[in-house]
Amino acid sequence: MSSYAAEIPRFSAGRAWRVYSTEAKYELLKTLRQPAYVIPTLTFPLLFYVMFGVAFGGRQAIGPVSLATYLLATYSTVGVMGASLFGFGAGVAMERGYGWLQVKRASPMPPLAYLVGKTFMSIIFSAIIVTSLLILGTLFGGVHISIIAFLKLLGTMIVGAIPFCALGLAIGCYAAPNAAPAVVNVLFLPMSFCSGLWLPLQLLPKFLQHAAPYLPAYHLGQLGLKQVGFGEAGGSLPHVAALAGFTVVFLLLALRGFSRDDVKVNA
Repeated sequence: MSSYAAEIPRFSAGRAWRVYSTEAKYELLKTLRQPAYVIPTLTFPLLFYVMFGVAFGGRQAIGPVSLATYLLATYSTVGVMGASLFGFGAGVAMERGYGWLQVKRASPMPPLAYLVGKTFMSIIFSAIIVTSLLILGTLFGGVHISIIAFLKLLGTMIVGAIPFCALGLAIGCYAAPNAAPAVVNVLFLPMSFCSGLWLPLQLLPKFLQHAAPYLPAYHLGQLGLKQVGFGEAGGSLPHVAALAGFTVVFLLLALRGFSRDDVKVNA
């Protein structure tokens, strides 16, 4: 526990709500003013969905659903990963490297408010991406899913953003400001491909099919596919448990990095 934590005053419920909501509001406004984050985060999954889910045979069947419906779930996962990893990974690394994180830690703001604000921002962008993909799929890709199925997919992706927020936080606590985007890319692109998010897992080499269950993106992708009527046999519990386990591991890594910085600050 950091030395300044004991000096943080206790907040009443009403004041705590104002602190958390204000931090979330201004984190979102700050991010919206960063086109280097907003434009690629929102357009990257949409452009690829138009190319592969709409333009090139999106109405073709893949198992019980169309290709456009299949890619709706997997590209939603890609979008959630990008919003969470880049928002936390690059964002935390830059704020840590430039001293802004130390300023926040020295203020009476609860440390959890900082994480809640960034998580809220990632969730908002994730929801925008999933909704935009559905609109594109419905209008141009022949996607037909019920409102209930969409809400389940949206809820799955919103909750599924948390493990990747934790992974991004861990990256941000260790990586240098200039290196963080590159580190995120090195993890983001191969992990999404090897998890069967760009191409159906059945089309990938056998060794990648066996390696996919060791990646968090695979489990979120499978949960998303189940919501649109496509998924492996078995229940959702193993995927949920795996994502929960990954979240704990990433948070422990982030805590270690956070504590290391705290030692440097207090030295």
